[in-house]
Amino acid sequence: MPILSRAALVEHLVRTRIAGDVATPRDNNLSHYRKLANGDRHYWLGLELGDRWTDEQDVLAVMAERCGVIDDPAHRAGQDTIDPELTVDGLDRMAARLRKAAAGRERVLFATGHPGSLIDVHSRVAAALRAQGCDIVRIPGGLVADEGYVVQFADVAVFERGASLWHTHSPEPMNAILDALGEDGRPDLVIADHGWAGRAGQRASTPWATRTATTRRSSSARPRARCRSRSPGRPRRGPALLRADDGVHPARGGPGLIAGGFPGTAPSRGTPR
Repeated sequence: MPILSRAALVEHLVRTRIAGDVATPRDNNLSHYRKLANGDRHYWLGLELGDRWTDEQDVLAVMAERCGVIDDPAHRAGQDTIDPELTVDGLDRMAARLRKAAAGRERVLFATGHPGSLIDVHSRVAAALRAQGCDIVRIPGGLVADEGYVVQFADVAVFERGASLWHTHSPEPMNAILDALGEDGRPDLVIADHGWAGRAGQRASTPWATRTATTRRSSSARPRARCRSRSPGRPRRGPALLRADDGVHPARGGPGLIAGGFPGTAPSRGTPR
């Protein structure tokens, strides 16, 4: 796969609406920031936020800084954004971390709470790491969480209920996996999203939690949670964060998102910001 220049990658992200003017409407984002600030744990995405983030305006401010949403509190409806430059910065950091995993033949766990659009992306990265000698974690069978099952398709852990794969923010599937693996089976690296990523970070399971910043179908409070996992008191190694719309079909999103991240490839630019 050719390595895109930074400018070409930014153009791809904006054209496909993975970043730039994304599909999540502003009022949806603000609603989720408010629910996070009001203590709705559905929007904490597996992290324990305590009483640090109880003001909706503080959440908006950190989202504007870390993800590039519009910082004007008076902007209540219409278009919202993700800064594509921040997305590429995250891809550079992820590429560096993937190269490290490949060089060390690390044990890597993949999981997604958004299987409709992200399972193919995660699966392709897993295949690339396996080709470099990494051990892709196989989760134990029979895991149960949230009245459903934690299963694995194409190397990616997902949540199943009623013979369907579900979109979920819940951290409980990741809890089930980490509890079953135990200390001896603990992965060196977790590549995940939603509550799976937050809980891996919260439990200090090498929390290189990746994706997402804002989505079509749920909350862009999500990156806010990822940013929190980098704060003092959380695990010592911070996550590589990708700010991106996770509702984009992989036929448009996958190649652009992972092009800079396969083991052995160079980052899209020099030293990350």
